[in-house]
Amino acid sequence: MNTPSELKYTKDHEWIKIEGNVATIGITDFAQGELGDIVYVDVDTVDDDLNGGDVFGSVEAVKTVSDLFLPISGKVIEFNSELEDQPELLNTDPYGNGWIIKLELADGADQSELLSAEDYQAIIG
Repeated sequence: MNTPSELKYTKDHEWIKIEGNVATIGITDFAQGELGDIVYVDVDTVDDDLNGGDVFGSVEAVKTVSDLFLPISGKVIEFNSELEDQPELLNTDPYGNGWIIKLELADGADQSELLSAEDYQAIIG
């Protein structure tokens, strides 16, 4: 299972990469493996201010639909438009071209719930 050490993770199987006050967010390799073939990504929260833990979209796989939870508070500023035509990027490149949104972090956004790669690995076994 691929779990890059430079990223942070959530118990809900999202990853987050924080650069300055912008965060890139996607789902983990473990999550895409559990979901199976992803056929659709729905994000209708661009330009919305959301709190950590809020649903920012959903991923539809052949067998199920799964909500996507925001790891940290902020404003959704971009959706990866490549996913509209290639939702399978979440399966083939979850930490690269398969990113889902970019988020402008809220002032003082709480990062205490974010997990290290080691902590996330311990959760998924």
